[in-house]
Amino acid sequence: MKDVMIVTGAGQISMAIARRIGYGKKIIMGDKRIENAKTIAEVMNNAGFDVVPFEMDLSSRESIFNMIDEAKKYGPITMLVNGAGVSPSQAPIEAILNVDLYGTAVLLEEVGKVIEPGGVGVTISSQSGFRMKQLTPKEDKQLACTPTEELLNLDLLKVENIQDTLHAYQLAKRCNEKRVMAQSVKWGEKGARINAIAPGIVVTPLAIDEFNGPRGDFYKNMFASCPAGRPATADEIANVAELLMSDKGAFITGSTFLIDGGATASYYYGPLQPKEK
Repeated sequence: MKDVMIVTGAGQISMAIARRIGYGKKIIMGDKRIENAKTIAEVMNNAGFDVVPFEMDLSSRESIFNMIDEAKKYGPITMLVNGAGVSPSQAPIEAILNVDLYGTAVLLEEVGKVIEPGGVGVTISSQSGFRMKQLTPKEDKQLACTPTEELLNLDLLKVENIQDTLHAYQLAKRCNEKRVMAQSVKWGEKGARINAIAPGIVVTPLAIDEFNGPRGDFYKNMFASCPAGRPATADEIANVAELLMSDKGAFITGSTFLIDGGATASYYYGPLQPKEK
């Protein structure tokens, strides 16, 4: 039996984090496209890790349960890395809400019920949640605390009240942040911790989709005009995940860490400020 790490979303960020902190553990690598999970499992297993690919759909509660059941076969669940998600250029509003918002909420809640004392989790959010109008305290609390099966019934999240896929994505990522805060209280009752990382533009296949999508010029200008002057690498996101998931981060829980090269700062106070209409 080994300590088990659950990883969702077989992408560059998930793999970078799993490689950084997954040695000596059984890693269950889940993805909706099993070929993605198999590819990363092969790369990591050839580097000495112990990875089992698993087909899972973050938008499905049943699929999340199946992955947790699979993980339990190998030992106690001590780590969660949620890197699954879809982008505004990849999916319609409904899919973004089902995967990035509802699915993440279910995953954090259900893993929180089985996480071992001393366990830790991190979910990958986005800078997008920081660049939308502030919600009311009531709306924030709704996002944080509404039972998962009722989340998508909130007026705030009804399709007719959402402008476009980017707005849906921003709402999903704001919900991730609030959900992590609320779930950290539940995880804390088990002696476990949960945090979120909100990356800016990271060079991954998903980001390249965005560069080539309808908002490609917007994203290219974003990293060119931010203080860092470049996009991030997945390994830089793993640097922060390593801190949060190690003993050095023992006093950090319920937090969201913005890692965007200063793009959000530039959006509010620099050259990326929206032009006044």
